[in-house]
Amino acid sequence: MGDKVLVSIIMGSDSDLPVVKGGAEILEKLKIPFEITIISAHRTPEALCDYAKKAEERGIEVIIAVAGAAAHLPGVVAALTTIPVIGVPVKSGALLGMDALLSMVQMPSGVPVATVGINNTKNASLLAARILSLKYPEIKKELKVYIDNMKKSVEKKRSILESIGYKEYLEKMSADS
Repeated sequence: MGDKVLVSIIMGSDSDLPVVKGGAEILEKLKIPFEITIISAHRTPEALCDYAKKAEERGIEVIIAVAGAAAHLPGVVAALTTIPVIGVPVKSGALLGMDALLSMVQMPSGVPVATVGINNTKNASLLAARILSLKYPEIKKELKVYIDNMKKSVEKKRSILESIGYKEYLEKMSADS
């Protein structure tokens, strides 16, 4: 694996960067090399075509495409490459991300875009890690540690809740935030 970038996170606008942050943090925790860039299906279509066609030869193995509104970014990329594309719809506009979600999940037959929930780049990064873990044992190991830590966190919370009761637990939660 080395320092070779395996995941590319692309977004149509820098306004999507706050949404991208959570996914980037997951990739960092899992020690997966990644890049983040801005490229628009509508405003820079030639650059997007060039990017998508060259991604595989650059070593990119999964693309996470973050987009709101019409959200053509993931679909266009998926049409131009065989690399797995994970779409992340962004909550925006009058439809609060539903338009982006539907444009990603309703791709025509033959052009798949794996799609996660609105603004859920964390799940997109975890899905990318699961895909990569099929090839890279070190990613599988990091993913197992991450999942085990989630399990331990839930077990700890359950234990505290059961020992102090829901009222004190809620008070503790509000005091911690």
